[in-house]
Amino acid sequence: MAFARDLFENIPDLTTRRMFGGMGIYCGAQIFALQLSDGRLMLKAAKGPFADRIKALGGEEWTYTRKNGAAASMPYWTLPDSYLDDPEEASALAREAMAALG
Repeated sequence: MAFARDLFENIPDLTTRRMFGGMGIYCGAQIFALQLSDGRLMLKAAKGPFADRIKALGGEEWTYTRKNGAAASMPYWTLPDSYLDDPEEASALAREAMAALG
């Protein structure tokens, strides 16, 4: 959890809350990322240009299998590996995510 807080240290009014066995990452009242229980960082991105950008950068959409066996996806994408070592770049991408959310 400290890693995610350090990575997004340039986001104003950064807060976190435990959820899904991991934590939600917020700027004020707006959730913009999750850290899953396995440590993966996910940026929120609804289908559209920003999600397409994350995919082009190497991010993968969060998918899971429902109890009935059907595949489902959530509007969260893994933070591309190249952003995991650079708080400035990770924060810039997070700001893009928030702008795309409106």
